[in-house]
Amino acid sequence: MRLLLDENVSRPLHQAIKAFILNHEIVHLLDLDRWSGTKDESLYPRAADEGFHAVLTNDARQMQRSREVAAIAASGLHRIEYPHRHPGLAGVGLAIATVAAGLPVALELLTEAEGQRLVTLRGIDPMPASRLRVVDPAVSPPKHWPDSA
Repeated sequence: MRLLLDENVSRPLHQAIKAFILNHEIVHLLDLDRWSGTKDESLYPRAADEGFHAVLTNDARQMQRSREVAAIAASGLHRIEYPHRHPGLAGVGLAIATVAAGLPVALELLTEAEGQRLVTLRGIDPMPASRLRVVDPAVSPPKHWPDSA
């Protein structure tokens, strides 16, 4: 499968994707001559004409704009969206984790899909309390914890 990364996909995420997606061609829009700044209405038909099978984007509003939705539908390309709502290194980390967890499965499903699909990769909760649990063994010792008394 030939996957085009939209202009809004960060370079660190592009590098991460290329490190773990080995059996598919991954191309960033910014690496293509004269593609930078291509409006979404033109991007999808152009990508289809150039032999891409899917576009990865984090533009959640794209599916709320009728002309862009029409262009996506007419292109026949699979659209893969991932959330990227948080700034800085934490935001990039969450995006990488979300895409790393979901993209391999999505590409496998899309390779076998008959017809166009719209995929949303689910996010990873950015709240620290949801991502990890911290236990003070002096206050709440786990089972089999040696007695320090």
